[in-house]
Amino acid sequence: MDYNKLANLLFPQIKKTPEDYERIYPQRNLPEGAKVTRLGPSPTGFIHLGNLYGAFADERLAHQSGGVFFLRIEDTDDKREVQGAVPMLIQALHHFGVNFDEGATMNGEVGDYGPYYQSQRGEIYQCFAKHLVSQGMAYPCFMTEEEIAQVREEQEAQKLNPGIYGAYAKCRDLTFEEVVERISDGEEYVIRFRSGGDSQKHFTVVDGVRGALTLPENDQDVVILKKTGIPTYHFAHVVDDHLMRTTHVVRGEEWLSSLPIHVALFEALGWEPPTYCHTTVLMKMDGETKRKLSKRKDPELSLEYYKQEGYHPQAVREYLMTILNSNYEEWRIANPDEPVEAFSFSTEKMSNSGTLFDLDKLNDICKDVLAKMTAEEVLRYMIDWAEEYQPAIAALMKDDPEKMLKIFSIDRGGEKPRKDLIYCRQIFHFISYFFDEHFVIEADYPPEVSMQDAKAILNRYFQEYDEADDNEAWFNKVKEMAADMGYAQKPKDYKKNPDQYKGHVGHVSNVIRLAITGRTNSPDLWLIQQIMGTEQVRGRIAQAFQDIG
Repeated sequence: MDYNKLANLLFPQIKKTPEDYERIYPQRNLPEGAKVTRLGPSPTGFIHLGNLYGAFADERLAHQSGGVFFLRIEDTDDKREVQGAVPMLIQALHHFGVNFDEGATMNGEVGDYGPYYQSQRGEIYQCFAKHLVSQGMAYPCFMTEEEIAQVREEQEAQKLNPGIYGAYAKCRDLTFEEVVERISDGEEYVIRFRSGGDSQKHFTVVDGVRGALTLPENDQDVVILKKTGIPTYHFAHVVDDHLMRTTHVVRGEEWLSSLPIHVALFEALGWEPPTYCHTTVLMKMDGETKRKLSKRKDPELSLEYYKQEGYHPQAVREYLMTILNSNYEEWRIANPDEPVEAFSFSTEKMSNSGTLFDLDKLNDICKDVLAKMTAEEVLRYMIDWAEEYQPAIAALMKDDPEKMLKIFSIDRGGEKPRKDLIYCRQIFHFISYFFDEHFVIEADYPPEVSMQDAKAILNRYFQEYDEADDNEAWFNKVKEMAADMGYAQKPKDYKKNPDQYKGHVGHVSNVIRLAITGRTNSPDLWLIQQIMGTEQVRGRIAQAFQDIG
């Protein structure tokens, strides 16, 4: 077989050579040890936590080494492509602090190693496919879907490994004349890699996360170009990662089974493969068992979930770092005020067993992150979120920014700031009692206080409330009212002698708290009333008095 003749028959339109592309995409001029990483999502419209998890690893590996992090859109499967998915993906990643040095952007492409859309790199893939054919390492395969299905049935019946290999690769040894004849007859074909591997033999590759892996050689004649001339993922990413000079590939463990194919393709093309870093899948506890996060069952898998709920990007990043590197939490405790970028990220510290995602732990980290922010920062973030997801709430907050700053300043700062704020939707609910439009009674009056006493408490409080009272004077009035009505002025007195009192001052103050905030738990009630002002406080008390009837 004259393989050069076959290559020219199959790819008459391809004039460039592999050497041409090596010159077009030279080695990058980077410091020694610099890493080049990429994120290569498909534009399916679903951007999930796994994308962000891997993107943070990619970004840290590149940027802490003085390297390059780029975005490549792997859009060769047009059946799955969703219109507008790329801008959505870029915006979502940017929201969470993932910024690329080059690649696809909202306004075209940036960088010298493009195109960064695989759908625009067809001639490049065909050039290297032509090269493999010319070397006898690839061939046209005319097997129909029916023939492949028949092979699969036969292999299943004999309990053999499925696939096109060995004797099942029926087009491997066609003559040039047979190829010409079948093409002339209008038969469609794919280009398959001619594997020289033996599945009974093994090779070793060092994974950036898992260390040395011993795997069976690839013996599959995998498709590298489809009938349309579009490459498969196997082939496209090998060609792109070489030409874009990628040094490290972070991807999910589901690709481990394909690693022998990818290593074989790199070897056939005479290239050094990048360091593959196979991460574990994100798991969650479901009762007593762990299971994989599911697109169907778990809304928290989607990045849009965190945007809609209003999780601060800094908190999400902080949490993901704790599950990306096992020593991050220890470092954070020792360096509470350092930026994430100061941490020395390492693939060796990544988990090689199931990574447990814990939403409760994320919420705790959110509390810590928000507690360190100023009232101005929290308000700015709340307004940005609300303008996109709750415009009416945004208008409310922008209507009186001075009041909002007072609200977010409650117990903020100091050695032990309050940690009640988690994400925007929860935060607004937490402060919603400040707004009459959103005020709701969410609890019951204390059982120690009769409805008759509750009404009397509210009536007297309405008469005696004075915004000019400082905190001490205000509380002294509440204690005096409690004593006059048969309630202990100190909870410990009631606890010691419960038969002598109806309840204690806390029960009385909770009647007032419920009337004003709709809750029996809230920040400092005196401070809340100072922010509300006399008119709103009296209005709430009067309404509660009326509601009791």
